[in-house]
Parts: sequence; structure tokens; C-alpha cells
Amino acid sequence: MRFLPVNLSHLLVELSSLKETLALYESVKQADIAAIQDIVPAAKTLLIHYTPWLITAEELVIQLRQLEIKAVSARQVQSLTIPVHYQGEDLREVAELLGITTNDVIRRHTEQTYQVAFTGFAPGFAYLIADETELYVPRRKTPRTRIPAGSVGLAGEFSGVYPQQSPGGWQLIGTTEIKMWDLSREQPAFLLPGNEVHFIDAQKSPITVSLPEKKSAVTSSLSLNDKGLYVISAGLQTLFQDEGRIGAASMGVSASGALDKPALHAANRLVGNPTTFVALEIAQGGLTLKARQDCVIALTGADCSILLKHESGESEYLSSYQPLDVRCGDEIILGIPTTGVRSYLAVRGGFELPKVLGSHAFDTLAQIGPSALQEGDVLHLNNDSTSNRVIVEEQPILTLPKQGDIVTLDIVLGPRTDWFTADAIKTLTSQLWQVTPQSNRIGLRLLGETPLTREQQQELSSEGTCIGAIQVPINGQPVLFLNDHPLTGGYPVIGAVAEYHLPLAGQIPVNAKIRFNPITEFQEY
Repeated sequence: MRFLPVNLSHLLVELSSLKETLALYESVKQADIAAIQDIVPAAKTLLIHYTPWLITAEELVIQLRQLEIKAVSARQVQSLTIPVHYQGEDLREVAELLGITTNDVIRRHTEQTYQVAFTGFAPGFAYLIADETELYVPRRKTPRTRIPAGSVGLAGEFSGVYPQQSPGGWQLIGTTEIKMWDLSREQPAFLLPGNEVHFIDAQKSPITVSLPEKKSAVTSSLSLNDKGLYVISAGLQTLFQDEGRIGAASMGVSASGALDKPALHAANRLVGNPTTFVALEIAQGGLTLKARQDCVIALTGADCSILLKHESGESEYLSSYQPLDVRCGDEIILGIPTTGVRSYLAVRGGFELPKVLGSHAFDTLAQIGPSALQEGDVLHLNNDSTSNRVIVEEQPILTLPKQGDIVTLDIVLGPRTDWFTADAIKTLTSQLWQVTPQSNRIGLRLLGETPLTREQQQELSSEGTCIGAIQVPINGQPVLFLNDHPLTGGYPVIGAVAEYHLPLAGQIPVNAKIRFNPITEFQEY
């Protein structure tokens, strides 16, 4: 086993095979080490999330080395069939890479018996592997920014099906109509670890595969007299966010949650809520709400103007980081931020809405959680919640950047720093990286004058990634993962942003520049 640094609260354990990895995974779970929060198994690695104030990385490594590696017990598996329309964008290129015909690609794909090795990347995304790999192909040099749901792809020794529209670098050979992830089902994931999977050519052997669905609750249409906050304009993107789905990685679900948690906590304290309550995360301002009942709100995070228009016609500009008394009939209008990207609006008592998989957060990659706000929505308030006293002395703890600023982020080198040339490591920390318009809650896509070059050119088996990971695709232009990042990825991670700078990373606007400052030397434990 190799033990590699990831950041200040994650450790990557590398093993020699999938069989060893799954065996160690079982052993770690049975050991029930209190300081371990979550484990993400992958092809040949375990990503372990631990609590650093309960255990050091060195102490954790000692405990892991002492574990008895137990073989995974054999059990009866479910066999599933997936019909595929083999008309993928990369089918011809895959055939050329392998030196065979497209019909041979289809034949090999349908003759294999696959097993779900592990899940990751996105909820419902299963990594499928066969005993004998006959379709080993590299990932695309530059990942696509948008791949349709149901796309069937190949990457290295794995086959998989994209459950949601998402970015990705797999070679696409076809599509299927089966939903890999559907929250309306009793079991949202179509494929689970251990399942046996067979692909068939839908053109030759069309079949119908279905899973039982839960009956959707019928909701009544909203009345104009409904109490709460009426959405006049939702702005560029306004989402419900809270602490996120902590501990859900084993289901292939990332944490998501507010990008700037200190701002979320401050907004809740200002209105007397527990800090974990759900609030609105508003990207680039532009939100306009009309109050249909009296309430107390607070705005924190990105610095944008707050205009309160009273029903009498009078208006006043108010400041953020203070409790605001809003009366029924008032309009709340947020301007465009002068610094930062995301503002947080909390209301006393919180919002009344159901949790999805234990959280109110909306995950933009997985499409899990309460939907993004739209014009005409009515946000119902939780008037029955027990609130605390409001706090009126909150101040922002971050100096937020604006377009064109240079932002320094501390990073921990690893776990795959040694996959890159010495010049690439120097370039990573000496060159400025511009935040491009393709950035979002999944990650910041960065552009530098000199791409990062790799020392090791072989394919990296998919492995777990964390928030703040700096992943480097083949084109050498890094992506800095944010809260809605995929849980696993197949491009090497050269370093990761230190946890205390993650809120700052979530507030960096497009066209600002980032300088990475390493706080550690890369070395194995």
C-alpha cells in the first residue's frame, strides 16, 4: 500500500488491484475508526476523509497498516441487461484506436459480461469492468463540457453510462434509454456495486427494461395569496443550499452545499437560525423577491446592493451583514456584486421544503435537491421553527475578489504530483491561472499561458477526488473542483486547495487570476 497526501483532511491509499481495494474497503468499514468521515473506493485506491483534529494523517496511516485485509465475501448478484443504440460520436474513432471495425467494437461490447466495480463521478454512474478487457481505450484529450444523459462510454478498462447530462472525457459509443438515476424510484440507482451487467444491441434485440416507480405526490397550484416570498426575478442562478450531504459518498453522491459556508453561517446567525439552516445562494445578484408576509432576512457573501421598495412607493438602500425587517408587500431587489460571486439570503425560521437524501442542497451535477428558483415561485417560510436571538455584529471574514484581481490560494501537493515534470510543478506555482467563463459550481476551468506537462503518460485508473482538487486533463489546463464536483475522475490531481481557502475559491469571479501557493512538499506518508 502507498499512502499519498490529498489535502489537510483527506488521504489516498493506493493498492495494486481492484480486488485488494475492495478488500481493504471492507476492512476499514469493519474497523469503524471514529475519525473517518467517509470513504470513496475506486479502481485501485481508497480516498479517506478524516477529521484532522481527532487524528493526524500519520496516526491514521499507522492504524490502516495494522488492519487485516479481509477478502470480500461472495454473494448472489443481480444480473441486468442494458440495450444500447450504437451510434456514439466516438464509435468510429474507438474502432480506429483499436485497429478494428465498428461492428467489432459493438460485438466485443455486447459479448462481455461486466460487473459493477464501484460508483462515482455522479450519482448512478457505475464503473463496469470485465474479466478480460478487450476494449481498452484512452480518455479524450480534452473532455466535453456537456454529455447527454444515457450516453454509453469507454475509458481505460471501464465501460459506463452517464446518468445525467454532465461534462466528461469518456469515448462515447452509444446511448441507452434506461435511466441510471431516478429519484422517483424506490432505489434511485439502476446499477449497484456487485451487479452483473450485459449490454445488447438495441437494433437487433430490442427489449424493454423498467423499474417500479414511486407515485409522485400531486401538488396543488400556488395561489396568488400564498404566504412567503414571491420570486419576481430569479437572477442568473439562485439555489437552495445548506451544509450539504455529508457522508453520502458511498452512494455516488457528492457533498454539494454552500460554496462559501462562513457566509451561509453568518446569514443564519444574523436572523437567529442555527447555522446549518438552508438559505438561498445567489450567483451574480439579480434576485427580486416580493414579501407576502412579514419576515426578517439577512444577506451575506458577495457585496451587492440591497434595495427595499415599500408598498407605499418609498425605497431605501440597506446594507448586508445585518438583520433586515421586511414587511408584507415589500420588494427586495439585489444588484450585481462589486466583489465576489455568491450571496446568501437567510430568513428567520428558514424555508419550508423537503430534504432530498438528507439535505436541502441542490447539486448542479447530480441534479439532486430542490430545484433552482424560477420566476413565479413562492418560497414558503417555516414559521413553526424555534429561533434564537439575532446577532447584529457579524462581519465578513473574507476580502472578496473582483474581476482582474489576483487571488492566492494555498495548496497541498499530491496525490499525483509525481506524474508531472519538474517544469510543470514550477509552472503550477509560478504562473497565473485565469478563471474562464466555463466555470461553475462543479469547478473552475483555468487557462494558463503554459500548459502543465506530464512525466507519466499512461492512463490513470479512476480514483476519488475531493473539493479543491486541481485535476489536469491531457490538454494541461487544470480544473479546480468545487462542491458539485464528480466523486471520482481519471485525470491526475497535481494538488488540492487547503480547506481554509475553499470559501475564497467559491467567490472568485470569471477573469480573475489565481496564484497557487504550496504549503507542503510532496511526499508519501
